[in-house]
Amino acid sequence: MSTTRQIVCGHCGRINRLPVERAPEGARCGACHQPIFTGHPIEVNEATFGRHVAGSDIPVLVDVWAPWCGPCRAMAPMFERAAQALEPGVRLLKLNSDSAPALSSRLNISGIPTLLLMRGGREIARHSGAMDTRGIVAWTEANLTR
Repeated sequence: MSTTRQIVCGHCGRINRLPVERAPEGARCGACHQPIFTGHPIEVNEATFGRHVAGSDIPVLVDVWAPWCGPCRAMAPMFERAAQALEPGVRLLKLNSDSAPALSSRLNISGIPTLLLMRGGREIARHSGAMDTRGIVAWTEANLTR
């Protein structure tokens, strides 16, 4: 078993190796010295999405949304609060489908908001439609235990 886990910095995109036995809450990036976890989702584009999904040893929860989508805007503060509850065990990302149409197509996004739960670079669960904070956290935890 590995003695470190890789986690991508949300500020500079650098991959950090953290000892498994060290609590990740206070960890700082070795490159930019910013906190690795802030309790807030990270806005990603096509390039940074791939880096987070492929470069992180922790699960990634992605909110695929668009600025014109009413349910997406309503769910945004719920997703923000879910980050506070789920980090540092899960990295939360926000992907604007309008800014990344090719990636949204590759991910087979047919409706928004859509939550994608990914681990080891692959999708393990998907949910379309808005949820409240409690629902997001419960859905994520239930799918991580499968």
